[in-house]
Amino acid sequence: MHYDAETRSLPHNPFKALVAPRPIGWISALDRDGRLNLSPYSFFNGVADNPEMVMFSSFGRKDALSFAEDGGEFVCSFASLELKEAMNKTSAPLPRGESEFTFAGLTPAPSRKVRPPRVAEAPAAIECKWLKTIPLVPLEGGEARYFMAIGQVVSIYIDDRFVTPDGRVDTGAMQPLMRGGYFDYFSVDGQTRFEMRRPAGGGGDAPRR
Repeated sequence: MHYDAETRSLPHNPFKALVAPRPIGWISALDRDGRLNLSPYSFFNGVADNPEMVMFSSFGRKDALSFAEDGGEFVCSFASLELKEAMNKTSAPLPRGESEFTFAGLTPAPSRKVRPPRVAEAPAAIECKWLKTIPLVPLEGGEARYFMAIGQVVSIYIDDRFVTPDGRVDTGAMQPLMRGGYFDYFSVDGQTRFEMRRPAGGGGDAPRR
């Protein structure tokens, strides 16, 4: 079959079920006045590794986006299976000024190089300096509905329990929580894992210059 937005030959849009599972960016940000927001974003990913950069995309100009722009910084905490209920609670539309950390029973922990705190219960966190926001204007023009924020990574926190003796991060042991389509979520348990090396010149973990 063929599906597009005009034919709507399925009762539910399959897009998010196909571009899945997606990592969840659990974004904390402070505005210039020190107001704090914590929100989960499933349109999140790494976009570069030299230097490291991440993006998250917001439907509308929500507090996480506007605070990241205003304060110039944000943190992405690692959403794990163990924290699924707390992560979900932080998506509630609380009044500005009401703490998502308190509402979800979470603890803010100081970051190393940015002002916004990380989630203390999370096994890892990525501290970022905000670089730019790109309005995602559709082909037909008009007003953008989504806004993509890009940040450069300046520090990374990892719980020591998930660093192996040879200096690698055991991602599977952290049981990352990821978003699928509809109301689906997925977790990675690390039970199936293998390595493949790219052909010469094909990229990968080449030494940095």
